[in-house]
Amino acid sequence: MKVVGLSTSIIKRAKDKVFVVRDKLVFNYASGTHNVVKVNGTGFQQCSASSANGTLTSGRDVISLQTPGRKWYICGVAKHCELRNMKLAITVLPQTIAPAPAVSQSASTTLAVPTIYGFAIALFAGLVSL
Repeated sequence: MKVVGLSTSIIKRAKDKVFVVRDKLVFNYASGTHNVVKVNGTGFQQCSASSANGTLTSGRDVISLQTPGRKWYICGVAKHCELRNMKLAITVLPQTIAPAPAVSQSASTTLAVPTIYGFAIALFAGLVSL
């Protein structure tokens, strides 16, 4: 499991991560203080979300990456996106090889980094089997 906080420097590192179809993103945050909204490129640049986008609010939101391409996510609470830079843009690549066998959690690598404003995202790669 890799944990990536949403500060500016960590977002830059997330852009360098390889995301493939069937990976899962997990957004961890204090429920009621943040949310996750999937937006398009314009919404990402302008920190604006449409009410039709669907807002995730559980505090542990899991998003399965089912299709390749660009994906954009923002926090839609107050001005968290604009003022705190609470947004993430990634590119999801097609899955071109068979997934690795399931790895026990005790054997997996964990990269833990501090979260900013209690908002974090985790990527579970290689834990999904056919």
